[in-house]
Amino acid sequence: MAQKSELTRNQALVFAALQKRGTPVSAYDVLDDLRSEGFKAPLQVYRALDKLLEYGLVHRLESINAFVACAHPHDHGDGHKHGFIAFAICEDCGRADEFSDSTVEERLRAWTKDQEFKLSRAVIEIRGTCKACAAA
Repeated sequence: MAQKSELTRNQALVFAALQKRGTPVSAYDVLDDLRSEGFKAPLQVYRALDKLLEYGLVHRLESINAFVACAHPHDHGDGHKHGFIAFAICEDCGRADEFSDSTVEERLRAWTKDQEFKLSRAVIEIRGTCKACAAA
């Protein structure tokens, strides 16, 4: 996994923009945030996002077509990518809490082994209402 100090300028700016937002955002939202830094085209953002995804520093939430900074990018400092990750996405405020569960991960790995399915990654997205929004 690349260290933050090894990122290109654009990758570092995109990563910082995602961290600052703290919630999932589209590539176009990132582009809007970085126009003052000289970003002019979506391709600049998408190229940086592709590398950040490869490095395990960001995640793509497919159900909402958004990106979010990884909550624990250094958990796999041995170069191992996240094999399993889950997100609880609040449909009211947009907050996405990242978590992993070893029991679920073990079960998924056992199933893929039994099925001779080569797992490259697993992302589970749980949609609902967070505690704060439910209390409001």
